Amino acid sequence: MANENVILEIGLEEVPAKYIPSSIRQLEEKSRQLLDENRISYHDVKAYGTPRRLVVNIMGVAQRQKSLTEEVKGPSAKIAFDEQGKPTKAALGFAKSQKVKVEDLEIRELEGVKYVFAVKQSLGKQAKEVLEDVLPQLIMLMSFPKSMRWADKNIRYVRPIRWILALYGGEVIPFEIEGISSGRVTRGHRFLGSQNITVNHADEYFDVLLREYVMVKQDERKQRIMEQSKKIAQEFGGVLIEDDQLLEEIVHLVEYPTALAGSFDDKYLDLPKEVVVTPMKEHQRYFPLEDSQGKLLPRFIAIRNGNDAYIDIVRSGNEKVLAARLADARFFYEEDQKNTLDENVEKLKHIVFQQNLGTIYDKVERLKNIATFISHEIGLDGDQTDNLLRATHLCKADLVTNMVNEFDELQGIMGREYASLQGETKEVALAIYEHYLPRFSGDELPSSQIGAVLSIADKIDTICGCFSIGIQPTGSQDPYALRRQAMAIVNIIISKDMHISLKKLIEYSLGLYNCNDIDVKKDILDFFESRIKYIIMAKGYRNDIIEAVMDLKLHDVAETMLRIEQLAEWLAEEDDDYIEQLIMAYNRVNNLAQRAGDDIAVNREMLKTPGEIGLWDVYIKYRDDIINHVKLKNFAHALKLLGDFIIPINEFFDGVMVMVDDDKIRNNRLALIKNVAMLLNSVANLGKIVP
Repeated sequence: MANENVILEIGLEEVPAKYIPSSIRQLEEKSRQLLDENRISYHDVKAYGTPRRLVVNIMGVAQRQKSLTEEVKGPSAKIAFDEQGKPTKAALGFAKSQKVKVEDLEIRELEGVKYVFAVKQSLGKQAKEVLEDVLPQLIMLMSFPKSMRWADKNIRYVRPIRWILALYGGEVIPFEIEGISSGRVTRGHRFLGSQNITVNHADEYFDVLLREYVMVKQDERKQRIMEQSKKIAQEFGGVLIEDDQLLEEIVHLVEYPTALAGSFDDKYLDLPKEVVVTPMKEHQRYFPLEDSQGKLLPRFIAIRNGNDAYIDIVRSGNEKVLAARLADARFFYEEDQKNTLDENVEKLKHIVFQQNLGTIYDKVERLKNIATFISHEIGLDGDQTDNLLRATHLCKADLVTNMVNEFDELQGIMGREYASLQGETKEVALAIYEHYLPRFSGDELPSSQIGAVLSIADKIDTICGCFSIGIQPTGSQDPYALRRQAMAIVNIIISKDMHISLKKLIEYSLGLYNCNDIDVKKDILDFFESRIKYIIMAKGYRNDIIEAVMDLKLHDVAETMLRIEQLAEWLAEEDDDYIEQLIMAYNRVNNLAQRAGDDIAVNREMLKTPGEIGLWDVYIKYRDDIINHVKLKNFAHALKLLGDFIIPINEFFDGVMVMVDDDKIRNNRLALIKNVAMLLNSVANLGKIVP
């Protein structure tokens, strides 16, 4: 018999769209895992999801499990059989325990010793029979951010299970979960399809449901949405403002998508673009349209969960809802302008930032101090610093506006708009917006220097404040998004090539909370170190190169990145044998340098042998050049000079006895070695490099 396809459909009440993508991934991964564990061969597994169903399609399932051969080692042959070759009690007992005949025991040699083995063949069961146990396991292995109970059921699930379809080819795979029996009956679209549909064969499943207005495959729904939306946009001479996150959500809100165009009064185009777009996208799940110059058009595209019947009525309903939203937005926008941002700052005294960390007003006051500290560290000029402090003073003022209270996605954006309307400089207005950047993974970074500084200040204050009161990310728990904020700080510093000591910044920020706990400071530094390493590894650099530089504990992220870049380039240019020789020489020096004391001053007059004089001479010859190259951040030039140390180091160790009885000579030679090691270590710990 040919292999068959399997369909499992878990019929549910409407599942939140945000839960569906992870459920699809789980369903596919756990299906593969269970099939492999149960020795069921298959061609492929694909999982799908709609608001009302989770589906797994297992293609090319074999008729039977793979047979299992089990080999069990027993006693040695010497114990199992007597001198006449007859089985002893040991052999008989072993055969009985393994449920095999004693004459079927096999003798095999293992590491020079002969043992008896019981070889047991277990014929695979029918796949359908195995799936009767596997599919209920699969359903119950699913996990969700939030689950619920319903009726008198004892199980918890993302939403109540209303039906289960399970087919192996044309046969039902029978099982039951909490009184819900599997079968061959499914349900179509809630309003357009039948609610009692018989599927005769797994291969018919997708076509049957499509006739009942259910597009099970999410990629097909996505394609339909984009094709229809772009076509409509072109008809109106516009361009769809695409948003992958919005598209993903809409895909999982509908079972049979149909795009439609709507319009709104063009008087609302006088509002800032984000004020119009945000209600469309965040509240109504509409796609806005713009012209070829990026100017917003008074039109939108909505996605209906259904066909095009009565589409004009649906369009009218959507237009009325959006009109009300935009009217509210205009009202909020005009009301907000009756107060200045400076007046709003005072209101921040009544908004709690965190119960143990004070108000938002308190946070702004700390940000002024941190921003000033960073400004001094990176050398901003007077005008930049003035703009920075003004932006810092106003950066949270929009949190008390009507617009942000209604549409919290507009924080920072409305601050920028109101600042511009009230006569603040472009630099200040932009920094108010940019201090929230990046808002999520892959988001834009601040483009301006003062926006970058204010963003860093805001995020380091939150991180240090939370750590100071014991709020740290644990496992999957990170309620204050501290990991994301640390990643943002690192990315901003690298993008702006901003040379600042992370250690000093953390110490200063903790000081504003009167926290001098050494362990807290260490925890934050370790927290950042793992983020730094992750970000740099994501750029494609080798782990040993990253370790070699990070071992120096520079605390200057931008310089760490620069050293890694130049070290990687240098290693790529040089011959492997040369690198290996240099690392061997470095390790010889570095290992012995550990024995040197605190006094590393070298007395030239005490150097007598050719080996130590030669090493001293090459040290003196290159010391200042290497140090200057490092100061100027020309790390590649410094690295190229290190090769001239290979021969002198090897001659030193071949011809000089360091650990002599004379304390002065021994310590002087150790001091020489220590100085050479420190110079070789000036760019990176070369001992970490894997040749």
